[in-house]
Amino acid sequence: MAAKIIVLGSLNGSFETAFKKLAALHAKQDFAFAIITGNLFSLEQDDEALTRLLQGQVTVPLTTYFTVGTSPLPQRVLDRLQGDEDICENLHYLGKRSVTKTSDGIRIVALGGALDTTIVGGQSKEQYMPLHTADDAKALRGANSTDILLTALWPDQVWKNSNAPLSPDHQASVASSAEVAMLCAALKPRYHFATSSSEFFYEREPFFHPPPSTDSDAIAITRFLSLAPYGNTAKAKALYAFNLQVGETATAVPQGSTVSPFMTRSALGKRGAGAADQRADGHGRDGDNRRRRKAPRSPPPGPDRCFFCLSNANLDTHMICSIGEDAYVTTAKGPLPASDTFAEQGIAFPGHQLIIPLSHEPTIRAMAADAEKTYAEMARFKEALQAMVSAQSKHSLGAVTWEISRQGGIHTHWQFLPVPAELLRKGLVEAGFKVEAENRKYPALEDTSLGSGVSETSDFFRVWLWSDDSDTGIQGKELVMRLDDSFRFDLQFARKVMAKLLGLEQRLYWQDVVQSVTEETADVEKFKETFKPWDFTV
Repeated sequence: MAAKIIVLGSLNGSFETAFKKLAALHAKQDFAFAIITGNLFSLEQDDEALTRLLQGQVTVPLTTYFTVGTSPLPQRVLDRLQGDEDICENLHYLGKRSVTKTSDGIRIVALGGALDTTIVGGQSKEQYMPLHTADDAKALRGANSTDILLTALWPDQVWKNSNAPLSPDHQASVASSAEVAMLCAALKPRYHFATSSSEFFYEREPFFHPPPSTDSDAIAITRFLSLAPYGNTAKAKALYAFNLQVGETATAVPQGSTVSPFMTRSALGKRGAGAADQRADGHGRDGDNRRRRKAPRSPPPGPDRCFFCLSNANLDTHMICSIGEDAYVTTAKGPLPASDTFAEQGIAFPGHQLIIPLSHEPTIRAMAADAEKTYAEMARFKEALQAMVSAQSKHSLGAVTWEISRQGGIHTHWQFLPVPAELLRKGLVEAGFKVEAENRKYPALEDTSLGSGVSETSDFFRVWLWSDDSDTGIQGKELVMRLDDSFRFDLQFARKVMAKLLGLEQRLYWQDVVQSVTEETADVEKFKETFKPWDFTV
């Protein structure tokens, strides 16, 4: 079962208000544990508040971990810790240089403090000063792996190759080090949390590391986040909640991923890096196409390793909803809407579905003789899904369906998503896609129809907009963007647009909102029951 975790930015002594907020959130979300990044205390710590904390008069609502930040710990806190005691119930110090495994099986590696450049060699001999040495960071590489890496400093150049740019002012305001970057590269944490003294939040898109060997299929994905200080005047994000499945390994590169910013040019040329890059080409962000063509590349995964192919023994079969002759429908893993997002409209499940052809081909055109027949059944599934959400919601919901067709892809598919019909009728969905494309300096989205796309020799992105107003009738539109090597297209583009329109930005990344198998199965069963009148395969 996934552990639900919440992370807080530096509290800087404001722990009483922070723990009250945490208690309210915990009552609703039932977190496994919490982590505090940066400084729990401040140099001008309220002595009375500290007394209340040490005497157990401040309630820490759940197991909460922290390490030393860049400010010294108060002497009374040091006295408590040096006596081998917790500060108070539920508040646990990780140690400045530590490896911890929680009761949920989550592994946390912590490196607190700033880098002390005056010490040339050797590890620091104490666990409380807000300083660490280069050898402290090097020693922690022996942990080999971790779920969560917690550091006071940023890894140097983590913003490199990112489409989430960090302004020069913010770059100048953060403390970073190459030692922390090398630690992150060595441990390949699933999440890396740091902090900054400035009032801003930064979340880099996920980045993938090269496989450990040329014959390995392992994919290590890291997400780096820096939370703003809690209670900051800029109201920048200071709380971050996510789910983490113990022992789960990535089977594909998430949408929107980049190569690790810590990889050297020589590492990028290795076969292992090429294999990871190929997987990103199929399921993640487009990389630099010109550079990829020059680099050695391993072949894309075949049907036995493709997570859209029914012949894959590791396929999540419990998520399959309907199977036709040429295509099938499954529920999206980590769906953008939650199970109750459209509850008021009569939809008791997320409604985020994938329409997937049975043929293992990168485009419909590549299916040759089966192309038109496969497209027809995929379109029939789309129309059935549209009819279902419209009827079930009494015409208050329409739908958006999108496709990314690329010759260098792995297994083409469509994504289907319910959307309030009002947003479609007012043209807000169309405007959302066009404005986001313009902001990214993408080619304009054209109002056109490609049909099956069999005659299309170029790559393209397209989105279908559909609604059924009982008064004005059905309204439909197809928007198309041509894709080429002149720009890097973000495979997360459509999900990002829809997340903004639906107010679901907190669910943008699918790995943050992955459900348990029990939850997924329950949603699939609800979907099947609702879809039954429109399921032409029954």
